[in-house]
Amino acid sequence: MSRMRAKLSTISLLTLLCIPAICSAAELFSSQQQKDAFLKALSQQDARYDPAERMIRRPFSSPGYHTTLKDGYVHPPRDSINYAVALLDSQDSDRLKRARDILRKVISLQDQDPNSRTYGIWSWFAEEPLEKMSPPDWNWADFLGTQLLQIAHDHMHRLPDDLQQLLKDSIIHAAHSIKRRNVGPGYTNIAIMGTYVTLSAGELFDVPELTDYGKKRLKTFYEYTFKQGSFREYNSPTYTVVAINELSRMLRHVKDPASQRLLRELNRSAWYHLARRFHPPTRQWSGPHSRCYATLLRDSTQAFIQRATNNKINFLPESKAHESLDAHRIGAECPQVFFRYFTDLPEPRLEIETFTRNAPDKHDIIGTTYLHPDYTLGSVNIGDLWNQRRPLLAYWNSGSAPVAMRLQCLHDGYDYSSATTFAVQDKSDILGAVVFATDRGDTHISLDRLKNATIKAKDLRLRLLFEGNIADLKIPDKMQLNQSMKISSGPVSCEFHIARVIFGDYPIKTETGRDNTSAWLDVILYQGEQKDINFAELSEAVIIFALSLNTQDQNPASNNQSSIDPQGIITNHSAPGQISASWNNISLTVPAKPMKTSDQHAAASASLNKKNPFKSPFLEQP
Repeated sequence: MSRMRAKLSTISLLTLLCIPAICSAAELFSSQQQKDAFLKALSQQDARYDPAERMIRRPFSSPGYHTTLKDGYVHPPRDSINYAVALLDSQDSDRLKRARDILRKVISLQDQDPNSRTYGIWSWFAEEPLEKMSPPDWNWADFLGTQLLQIAHDHMHRLPDDLQQLLKDSIIHAAHSIKRRNVGPGYTNIAIMGTYVTLSAGELFDVPELTDYGKKRLKTFYEYTFKQGSFREYNSPTYTVVAINELSRMLRHVKDPASQRLLRELNRSAWYHLARRFHPPTRQWSGPHSRCYATLLRDSTQAFIQRATNNKINFLPESKAHESLDAHRIGAECPQVFFRYFTDLPEPRLEIETFTRNAPDKHDIIGTTYLHPDYTLGSVNIGDLWNQRRPLLAYWNSGSAPVAMRLQCLHDGYDYSSATTFAVQDKSDILGAVVFATDRGDTHISLDRLKNATIKAKDLRLRLLFEGNIADLKIPDKMQLNQSMKISSGPVSCEFHIARVIFGDYPIKTETGRDNTSAWLDVILYQGEQKDINFAELSEAVIIFALSLNTQDQNPASNNQSSIDPQGIITNHSAPGQISASWNNISLTVPAKPMKTSDQHAAASASLNKKNPFKSPFLEQP
């Protein structure tokens, strides 16, 4: 805790206290332009409202887990209650009845039986009861509880007495569900959101049990986060934004002075981590990402940054930046001292950060990001290839739009969660490996765990994927193993080299391809009739690779020379079941045989300039 807090304390206390006061419910909008943008976003939701069901109706979509539904139209309680809050925020008396109708309907869908396993939560869709979900999502107590509290704080007086009681009861049920579940501080966004629901509900409704729990939970989260060095859900374009928003809500609603002090410091720390990895030339949030839902930054995230800097940093027209159902009521603010990270990158900068500090005999989780005026490349030393992860990620501009490059492992076309990554990064060079765990999941890291370390597969492959503005991207027509594959796009030249690949006795093939929106280089581990692949029975399953990213004029490849010398990457069996690789000043050793995740981590080791890059404080942030 002391290192990061010492850095934070060097900034003026004034920046620590720069969370603005939020307006009362009657003054939620700071300008007519802001309100007009809000009303535009609200009108788009109006078209989705189903008066028969008193809920929002939309086409089915999902990340591929929790729900058993496949298609059709659905009525989601979360979308509906978000809409109800916005209806009330509009201060339009004609919208009041609709908001009340939605509120009654959504509350009726909550499991309010304290003896139930799913007490206090909602299903994702009205069409799928909790008992039909696979499995239910306990986070819905946090997400919906948060929105119900917005109504309780700002609009309770606009509800009839019976609905006020229903709202209060529903919030308290959600809060007790959160307390019963008691997630740890490592589940960053839910740890913060659940703290908000329990602490705010306890104070608002005078429930000391919830107030005390919420204050203790906040203190635990604060101490854990500063001890680790960062949020456990590190550098996430999705969940860092959620974390900042929920911290901002607490700063608005929580009354306890001691909690307010912790919240201000957490808010400032979150912006400190975000700002240092923003890449102004591409307007992208550099990797590695612990969790995200879109590789190229969404307009909504750029708008969030713009609003939080009081429009001092302009990514979008102001009317577009404020086109949101809830931005007006959150009031997130970035300390001004960090503005420069969003506007200027005059020279290359290396950011190395410890995300998780573990016991002395275990590896820490450390992220490395190289920000160059022409590109940015980031990696994490130990990660996985779940579809929400980006353990290796690069961005650069081609023309006026960005290109993204990342690593995937695909099982029958979908990201395979039990592929483990190890990487050592030296500025724009990475030596990495992909191996396979036997104890995680297939499409999700935990919800569909492998049985007997086995999957059914028609296809399994490693992919280097390019997305975004790929019009001028040049990739090889054919991919060959143990040779440097040269890629060029815009100002960037990239080389990708598969130094070694083994997948049991299966023959290895390669493939390249592209369509209108993406291009790829694939290493095919298996392709054919569907069959069982038992990873525990594979003697070895490992891919060793090197990647180098440079500008066209700096890369020897532009002169028909290779920046990755095939003879310069040495791989060997350093011990039974282990493969080591070395390249320049980097070495990496990984377990070749599939095994449990914890055993994989323990068996791996690395060296950078003869020091251990998998352990703090070797790579402490300057």
